[in-house]
Amino acid sequence: MSEAHIKKEHSIFQVAINLILACLVSGLIIGIVYFITAPIAIQKSEMLKQQAMKDLVKDAETFKEVPNKVQWFAAEKEGKVIAYVVPSESKGYGGSIKMLVAITTDGKVIDYNILTSNETPGLGDNAAKEPFKSQFKEKQAENLTVVKDPSNKENIQAMTGATISSKAVTKAVKEAVEAVTDFTGGK
Repeated sequence: MSEAHIKKEHSIFQVAINLILACLVSGLIIGIVYFITAPIAIQKSEMLKQQAMKDLVKDAETFKEVPNKVQWFAAEKEGKVIAYVVPSESKGYGGSIKMLVAITTDGKVIDYNILTSNETPGLGDNAAKEPFKSQFKEKQAENLTVVKDPSNKENIQAMTGATISSKAVTKAVKEAVEAVTDFTGGK
């Protein structure tokens, strides 16, 4: 073997060792940062979830997970369940609309928050805003139907130019109301 060949092999070996060391140091740093920040991120996520539920059910003192129901929470005041916060989803014009819906124990809508949606800005995304949202307050499942008649105050008035989004949000809220009503027996 020539001396140049040995130097070439030595330099490739040295580069490989340097890369391995760089990867190990980088991995160690990432691991330490994750170890320190993961509990903080989990705590922050829980605080945001609690705040989101508190925004929906303002009178609630605590929120407890409902056994055997995925992502359902019972809103309690003075140890008594006053409402449920449940996830719901429907397909809108721009794709899936995911939301949290707050419902009284007797099956009336309190409020909802849209978590994710890709509805058209200025049209379908108005489902997350007033005056559309306020139409749902105190309504039960039988009144959660989209209509285009302005004189009909019993049901949900479609947003102009966004009937698909209106129907999708209304469907998701209605399904959540029906699920809570089935769970509580309407009491």
